[in-house]
Amino acid sequence: MSANTIASPRSGGIKYNRNKGSGSNFEMAAWLFMRLSGVVLVVLIFGHLFVNLMVGEGIHAIDFGFVAGKWASPFWQVWDLAMLWLAMLHGTNGVRTIINDYAERDGTRMTLKTVLYIASAVIIVLGTLVIFTFDPCPAGAVIDLPSFCPAP
Repeated sequence: MSANTIASPRSGGIKYNRNKGSGSNFEMAAWLFMRLSGVVLVVLIFGHLFVNLMVGEGIHAIDFGFVAGKWASPFWQVWDLAMLWLAMLHGTNGVRTIINDYAERDGTRMTLKTVLYIASAVIIVLGTLVIFTFDPCPAGAVIDLPSFCPAP
């Protein structure tokens, strides 16, 4: 082949060395997770939207009291927790794939994925803490408490 000729796309001229045949099924598991979590997320998100926007007074009823009343139920805490965890893990896996596809140097790829994993972990931990430690009627607060809180 001369210097002025471009190789055929399927000629095998380009070799990618990123995955050196480790024998791991991680990428297959990640691919499967994306498909399954996507289906579950569709159900969780449309359920969330239906309850928040269609049931009752719709969007006009969403305020602090609505969220406080919703999170008083363990069912809605688990629903929102599953939505948070699946959405974050699904998105993190997608961004990880993009980083693997477009970051050419190993150091850049490692740095970007480290930042991604730390940010995802922080958001998952903080979101979980908010869902399970949310108290709409904090002790000692006397200003602007929702109507369902007992008088101090």
